Amino acid sequence: MTELYILDVPENTAVAKAAAEDPAATVGQVGPYFVISAEGPIVIDRRATGCRHAVWYSCVAGVARTGRITQHDKDALRVEPA
Repeated sequence: MTELYILDVPENTAVAKAAAEDPAATVGQVGPYFVISAEGPIVIDRRATGCRHAVWYSCVAGVARTGRITQHDKDALRVEPA
């Protein structure tokens, strides 16, 4: 299972909502974090979030040991299974 943690603050809500649009991903909560999980890769398109670059580049709080970030640029955030 690939897991991505995003701090649950108003600025990051759009990231969680965009991730929830992917039928292969689920979005839950653990403490003060959104947890985005999937059996395969997690891919979030920045334009779909409407986030400005400063929010986009600061949204990641962590990745479970079962995954690794392979893309985090102005276009997308991609977490692949490790």
